[in-house]
Amino acid sequence: MKPKEIQELIDFISNSGLAEVKIETDEFKLSIKKNSEASVSQSHAPSAPAPAPAATNAADPSPAASAPSAPKAEDDTSNYVEVKSPMIGTFYRSANPESDPFANVGDSIKAGQTVCIIEAMKLFNEIESEVSGKIVKILVENASPVEYDQPLFLVDPAG
Repeated sequence: MKPKEIQELIDFISNSGLAEVKIETDEFKLSIKKNSEASVSQSHAPSAPAPAPAATNAADPSPAASAPSAPKAEDDTSNYVEVKSPMIGTFYRSANPESDPFANVGDSIKAGQTVCIIEAMKLFNEIESEVSGKIVKILVENASPVEYDQPLFLVDPAG
């Protein structure tokens, strides 16, 4: 299978109700298992308060509104564009631990510029921004699991 076919299969599984898929041919064996524990533990992780409100903000705006600093952030985010994860995997800000991050808060980015890497099934996929602007906030901690369509960055297109 080509990486694009594998990615399409991952996307299909993430959007379906399937929890696990196994494919075996003469050439390869492929097993994909949806890990719902990762998203639950991420949304309740006390050590990472910034990503948890962002995840709940995307799913349900009412908990974010009850946080004292969230209303100010909601007002600010109305003009921002989210760069979202196109797949399930592990989010990395740089190509390797010794490298500088692809993008930091305050950096100006252009459409098509690599902003992070998401590892899915031992494949490292460079994620490109679909919008030009200035990065206002990074919503995910480095080396954290991410879900399909989860916001990763907030970008100010006017910046």
